[in-house]
Amino acid sequence: MTDLAPRASGGSAAASGRTRAADAEPLTATSAGRRPWTSRIWVLPVAEAVVSVVAALGYTLLCTRIGVNPMNRLGQVSGLARMQLFAAVLGLPLLGVLLYTAYRGRPSRHQLVKRLVCAALAGLATGVVAGGVVVALRGTPWPLGGQEGDPSVLVEMANSFRAGEGMSGIYPPGFPALMAVWSKVRYGDTIGGTGFALKDMQIFFSALVGPMAYLAWRLLLRPFWALLIAVPAAVLFLDPIRPYSHVVMIVLLPLLGYCLLELRRAGTRSMKSLMLRGAGMGLIFAVLFLWYSGWYVWAAPGVGLLALFLFPWRAGAPVVKRAAVYVGSVLLTAGFFGAPLLYQMLRLGAQTPDRYAYLAVYVDPAYIMGFASDRAAGKTYMDWPASGEMAGQSGFALLLLFGVGLGVGLGLRNVMVRTAAATLAGAWLARFFFASQMAQEKAVQLYPRTTWIILYCLMILCVMGMMAVVQRGSGWAERTLRPAGGDPAKRVVPPRVVRQLSAGLLCALALFATMGASWSVNRYMPAPQSTDSMGLDAWRAHAVKKPDGTCPRFSPVKECSDIKVKRWKQYEDDHMLWCANVVAKDWPAICGRRAPFKDKSVE
Repeated sequence: MTDLAPRASGGSAAASGRTRAADAEPLTATSAGRRPWTSRIWVLPVAEAVVSVVAALGYTLLCTRIGVNPMNRLGQVSGLARMQLFAAVLGLPLLGVLLYTAYRGRPSRHQLVKRLVCAALAGLATGVVAGGVVVALRGTPWPLGGQEGDPSVLVEMANSFRAGEGMSGIYPPGFPALMAVWSKVRYGDTIGGTGFALKDMQIFFSALVGPMAYLAWRLLLRPFWALLIAVPAAVLFLDPIRPYSHVVMIVLLPLLGYCLLELRRAGTRSMKSLMLRGAGMGLIFAVLFLWYSGWYVWAAPGVGLLALFLFPWRAGAPVVKRAAVYVGSVLLTAGFFGAPLLYQMLRLGAQTPDRYAYLAVYVDPAYIMGFASDRAAGKTYMDWPASGEMAGQSGFALLLLFGVGLGVGLGLRNVMVRTAAATLAGAWLARFFFASQMAQEKAVQLYPRTTWIILYCLMILCVMGMMAVVQRGSGWAERTLRPAGGDPAKRVVPPRVVRQLSAGLLCALALFATMGASWSVNRYMPAPQSTDSMGLDAWRAHAVKKPDGTCPRFSPVKECSDIKVKRWKQYEDDHMLWCANVVAKDWPAICGRRAPFKDKSVE
């Protein structure tokens, strides 16, 4: 089943040979003579990248034409509907071409169309999210969050960079530094320019999450399977307020898998190739580390042990030497370029504890099927999460765990399965270690964020399990259903049927992408502070004055807030937990101490 079977990524040599044989096509007059330009190794990957990025940014730009008032619900619904209309107008022709080539035309043409359609769908998925941010912020130059919460901290860090003060504690400097550069280039000395730059970057990088996720997974998987992981992960985990954070997690896992795969191939590479490949991977890891470093903390324990396990210790001195050169190149390059942040973390890490508790901290720490931020919308740990049917677990959780079992049971030889399983184990142990120390140390240490990487690993293992079933099932069908004495070159399951099936599944995945992206966007539509929901961040963006001193066009208040220009300053640690989403009278029962205020905490 060549359209659905995975690309070999660490499996047995026999399996790799079968995959390559299945992919081979009969020689044509073109292939026998002058090779077409599309046969060059770099052409199609570059085409996929260009198509995906153009689809994401093009759709986002198209959403600037949506003229609604985002501050009332009818305007929001009309905006969401117009976005779905745009997605349908752009997506349906792509799916039509995909289906047409699946039923008619040469297999090679269908494979080319499928690659480009998958790339476009990945871009459109997060283009819808970015387009939704455009609609939610229509009429205001301010970003999601306005001058409050995490966005205000990012703006302060960017202001510090512009003032030449350097890094802000142990926070990764990549995104704030780029904010400072963009605000200088785009807005100059305009008051509030760093905040306006944050809005631009929230939209731009939200759009690029889908293409980046898809292209990272294409290092290991074929288009269908890469899209099957990339789109659900991008739609589920993307946070437009901080789009730089989760994209690092999404691309880090496949890059780690690819790095370990190259380690296993070290014995077949030249020294020069290993040094160049290792330096390239190290540079990528360093850039991601400077962009957002948190995911390395959760992934490092498991992946580090896995790397020791996969290192070819018993393959002979020449292979060990080559593998050591590759690993050394990765570590030295990553350490050199990531040194500024590594130094800050070693110097100041112990002085920067996380003492901020919110709804996700109050729930059962074994619950990892969903995440709740400090925008709880009135929910409490007594009614969230909803209890499932089987020992509290929902049907989705049981199906996901079943898929995980398939992945571990049938695909453990695959390097990506091992990478995801090792990351899952390391993050799982770290989660419960920090949670178990919370009451004594009075520190959360960001352990609820392991929810995302654990759930992501479960999703990866589930998809890898589906791939293993398809691969094993197709091999079983070929062996058992072939008539005695039948032609071994003739497939029992016609390739045409497989192409049609994969095209139909891609149509279903495209429908999920547009529905899921609309769900994600709807959460960030403006809502007043009384709702205590995710929409509060967009609402705040409409309540801050513009540089000319007037309120934004659709401002919900008559007196907008003045523009604040502050630089980042490390807060003073009071060695006590701050419990958000808890009214004052409940602090003793939840936080273990009296509240330092009388009203409801919303910060």
